[in-house]
This record gives sequence, structure tokens and C-alpha cells, in this order.
Amino acid sequence: MISPKDLEALLGKEVGVSRWFLMDQDRIGLFADVTEDQQFIHVDPEKAKATPFGGAIAHGFLTLSLLSAMAEEAVPLIKGLTHSINYGFDRVRFISPVAAGKRVRGRFELIAITVGATEVSQTLKVTIEIEGNEKPALVAEWITRHYFS
Repeated sequence: MISPKDLEALLGKEVGVSRWFLMDQDRIGLFADVTEDQQFIHVDPEKAKATPFGGAIAHGFLTLSLLSAMAEEAVPLIKGLTHSINYGFDRVRFISPVAAGKRVRGRFELIAITVGATEVSQTLKVTIEIEGNEKPALVAEWITRHYFS
């Protein structure tokens, strides 16, 4: 846990790195079911072999949706936190596809912060790395609001 003042001192620095998350075909299939995005490049590994991807790939939005889980373990919690909300994204770029079976993790850098009496707004530059790949899966600027007592 960190005070809002101590969090401010981290501006411009990496604040955390998550564990690796496996993007296996089961996870991709479950996401396809929930979102009703059954495009073959995600759910049919055999047919996807004939594409430039050479096999099934995770949905970009699946990769993006893991940010909450990644941040939970990588970004310092604010002392007295009561709840947090997503405020949105200034930028999201899907740089490289994530092949089924690969692992990804998030790196978080604090690039903006505003501390109020009972809330903190922060913008994190997030880079989701693909294990063994030079290029990341995605880069985003993610804005969250944290409320504390």
C-alpha cells in the first residue's frame, strides 16, 4: 500500500510488472463465447494456419481485458482505497498478434497523476509484452480513478 503523495513521487517511473498470463486456446474460446466474436482466426486453429498468422490468435480485446488482472498485482494500491473505476483510454494500439499458446504480461509506467482530497486520477502507460517476442502485443494509455477515505 502506498500513500497518494508517495504515488506522486513515482511519476515517470515504471511502477510494476505483472506475472505471465497464458493465452491458450481454451481462454481464447471462452472469450469468443462471451463476446460472440467467433471469427475463425481465433476459434479454428486449423483454418487459421492458412492465414499470415500461421495459427489461431487471441482477440485484441481479450489481451486488453487482462489489464485489470495485470494491474491488480503490479500497480501499488493506495492506502485507504475504497474503490476504483476505469475512466478510459487516451490511446490503444494493437502492435502484434498474440498466438494461441503464448504468454503475455503487463508493464506499467505512471505518466500522469492528479491527487484530490478523496480521489486520485492516474494515467498509466501500459505495454503488454509477448514472451519471446521483440514487439509488444499492445501499448495503451489507461486512465483510472481511485477513491479513498
